[in-house]
Amino acid sequence: MLEHLTKETFKEKVFDFEANKEWKFAGNKPCLIDFYADWCGPCKAIAPVLEELSKDYDGKIDIYKVDTEAERELSGMFGVQSIPSLLFIPSEGQPQMAQGALPKESLQKAFKDVLKVSLD
Repeated sequence: MLEHLTKETFKEKVFDFEANKEWKFAGNKPCLIDFYADWCGPCKAIAPVLEELSKDYDGKIDIYKVDTEAERELSGMFGVQSIPSLLFIPSEGQPQMAQGALPKESLQKAFKDVLKVSLD
């Protein structure tokens, strides 16, 4: 199930940027964060794909959504200028950003390559 993050839940589940200067992932499994807006066509197009992937990868990857209109500070912190922007966060290492509504196959490849998680 997709979960919508606010600044507060982001600090709990992903990264407490007010307490830490260096990147320190707070989650217990890799995650994907979808930066979106309700008025964005490509964001609406990718939403059902992310919903499906959240079921396929249940227990392996957390998929979160951040409303760029409501959470401007979070969007600004990651330099989000176009939406959808997808932030892939592995358990170890630095997060990686991708822009645009990626097809399901590309997301699965990123899950495998960046997040080191596959369905096999």
